[in-house]
Amino acid sequence: MGGGTGLSALLDGLKHYARPGEIAAPSVDITAIVTVTDDGGSSGRLRREFDVLPPGDIRNCMVALSEDSALLSRLFQYRFPAGRGLKGHSFGNLFLMALTKIMGDFPDAVKASSEVLKIAGRIYPSTAANVALEATLEDGSTVVGETRISRSKHRIQRIRLIPRRAKPLPAALTAVAEADLITLGPGSLFTSVIPNLLVAGMPQAIRQSHALKAYFVNLMWQPGETTEFRASDHVRAIHQHAGGRLLDYAVVNIRPIPSAMKKAYAREAALPVENDIEGLFKAGVEVMGGNLAQLSGKVRHDPSAIAAVVIKLAQEGRRRKTARHNGK
Repeated sequence: MGGGTGLSALLDGLKHYARPGEIAAPSVDITAIVTVTDDGGSSGRLRREFDVLPPGDIRNCMVALSEDSALLSRLFQYRFPAGRGLKGHSFGNLFLMALTKIMGDFPDAVKASSEVLKIAGRIYPSTAANVALEATLEDGSTVVGETRISRSKHRIQRIRLIPRRAKPLPAALTAVAEADLITLGPGSLFTSVIPNLLVAGMPQAIRQSHALKAYFVNLMWQPGETTEFRASDHVRAIHQHAGGRLLDYAVVNIRPIPSAMKKAYAREAALPVENDIEGLFKAGVEVMGGNLAQLSGKVRHDPSAIAAVVIKLAQEGRRRKTARHNGK
């Protein structure tokens, strides 16, 4: 579960485990549940002009799960550099918008597009409702819209969906119930991860699932959104918005960030997230650490490294489910 570039990075690493014969490892069944609150860029323009759900994050996830060198995946990511009304739009966003209008249903359009791209898994929007984000900030003010929330200079106290009672897709609830592992993130805490937990009934469905639940802690502060957040602050925010304890594991990076990169990020008011292990234990979660950071220009999660962690946790989740089923 997630959104933005973080979830697509994880899917890019995981798809190799879903294609038999690519690597000597267990085959996995992947379902991505993607937030649909984006209101910026091409997605935001399409929302306003055509009253459709934002396709951008879902398009990125579809491309991440498609075959690497496929011409179609490159086509879906093509962004028009010029043209009245076209400049800035990606072909994949326009394709999903047009297919939604033809089929009359966004989830059906996502399914059909996924079949075109022959993706290694399934993708569901977190809700079929046309939702927006609303945040209450530390200074008591209210901000509406993901883009405006991301740019806010005050810490976020609480985030909500408009409308409040957006319903999840039945297929997404089924996937949650049958999973061995449910992951949250990586991605922006308040605008990519938590929105999935604001969909009516989703936190309860996650709690009732016998799957292991793991959260990939952000590598760096997100200025304004998670400034000065430690790892345990991320977990507490998830539990607060989910109405109680939800997670079994927090997955943290232990690879040091080079000082030159830290200085560059510090100029943008961002520092590495502190892994306060004691705070995580107090929040009721186990901790798994690994060299998860990819340090190539920007600090990002390494798709291969985080996918390997997911496989390990999924195997543990399957073992626990089997033991529970056998009454052990």
